Amino acid sequence: MSTVDAVFKALADPTRRQLLDSLRDAAGQTLTELEQGLGMTRFGVMKHLKVLEEAKLVTSRKEGRFKYHYLNAAPIQEVADRWIAPYQKPFARFALDLKNQLESSVPMANKPNFVLETYIRTSPQALWDALTKPEFTALYYYGTRIDSELKQGGPFRYLTGDGQVMLDGEVIEIEPLKKIVSSFIPSWAENSQPTLVTFAIEPLGEVVKFTITHHDYEKANAGIDTGWPVVVAGLKTLLETGKPLNLPTSM
Repeated sequence: MSTVDAVFKALADPTRRQLLDSLRDAAGQTLTELEQGLGMTRFGVMKHLKVLEEAKLVTSRKEGRFKYHYLNAAPIQEVADRWIAPYQKPFARFALDLKNQLESSVPMANKPNFVLETYIRTSPQALWDALTKPEFTALYYYGTRIDSELKQGGPFRYLTGDGQVMLDGEVIEIEPLKKIVSSFIPSWAENSQPTLVTFAIEPLGEVVKFTITHHDYEKANAGIDTGWPVVVAGLKTLLETGKPLNLPTSM
């Protein structure tokens, strides 16, 4: 079964849609938490979760005795970009309202509460270059260019075409071709607190698994659940086709 077919199959069932809605509203839930309100056995919930995981719509992290589940919006975004965006009027996905940048230390949350995974037909080096070189980020990250020395304690920020800081941050941890952990300070968001983001690269044969983990994302108050899928869809398209996604950006 293709990825698209698996996504449509998973979304066809109302219980599975309810599970996705639940994870959208409160990410990082255990199986016990997801059972509440569904009116079915634990085994039944596990069967639905398996279908969602096979479609890559749900991902999980095990910490100690508990397994936490997260909505992975990337496959839904890919389906929407292919089947919905070409047939509808242009829409606004992202609004810039620049404010004074915030400066603060960023503590690690007890558990991540936004996880997005996708599989890209590319190499770890090509993905690393796309994440760290400004000429590439300008093609998928809302037209901004990465500005970073790629070393611990150095800046990790995205600049607009006129040099304004759209997203500020600092490198917390870095492993070339494997991982970047940085603080995340959005200058467009009001009442935002600094949070933490991890980019993880894992080669898997002919493809690379790319995972974004955004810790305590709600404190950013920055439209994370809709913003990251757009960025990842653009990144994947660029690496696999050599062309930017060119999503419509205005009504």
